[in-house]
Amino acid sequence: MEKQGKKCLRLVLVPCPFQGHINPMLQLGSILHSKGFSITIAHAQYNSPKPSSHPYFSFLPLPDTSPDHNTSSGELLAFVLELNANCKAQFKECLVEVMRQQEPDERIACIIYDELMYVSEAVAKDLTLPSILLRTGSAANFLAHNALLQLNAEGHIPFPDGYPYAWVFAGLMGGNGGKNPAPKWRWVGLMG
Repeated sequence: MEKQGKKCLRLVLVPCPFQGHINPMLQLGSILHSKGFSITIAHAQYNSPKPSSHPYFSFLPLPDTSPDHNTSSGELLAFVLELNANCKAQFKECLVEVMRQQEPDERIACIIYDELMYVSEAVAKDLTLPSILLRTGSAANFLAHNALLQLNAEGHIPFPDGYPYAWVFAGLMGGNGGKNPAPKWRWVGLMG
């Protein structure tokens, strides 16, 4: 896209190939395009976005990156892990080629990637490009994700084999008028 005769900075968006992830990334791309950025969508072959629906974007299909897993069978974690493993080299090669062909005024300003496409951060670091993570989940998802990371860091999960425990959340960050600045956890044994 050109704005007032000048070429614009390019943003590379990397969505995870699931509808709840592709749509928010494309919506963000539309907003950023309306602000004058050139948008490139780097995407896996699986469930790829429809270029004709976004004629002002350029699309960069990543060759042969889609795992053979059937996502309807519940193998989502295996699919995402394999997708990231398969994607790194091809994504880096594609970006190097884009950077080689770019005009100075149309350089890649940033990579914006879905949290499930975490390999994008490593590629951005390798190419010394800034990157931004986009979380497409809800605020509750964000809190649950952070709570699980905290529990894992404290060694509370995974749960020991044979112990039916549950966690009770005794305070939400910033809840109670800011009187509880951090979550408080306590063990509750389940009757088994």
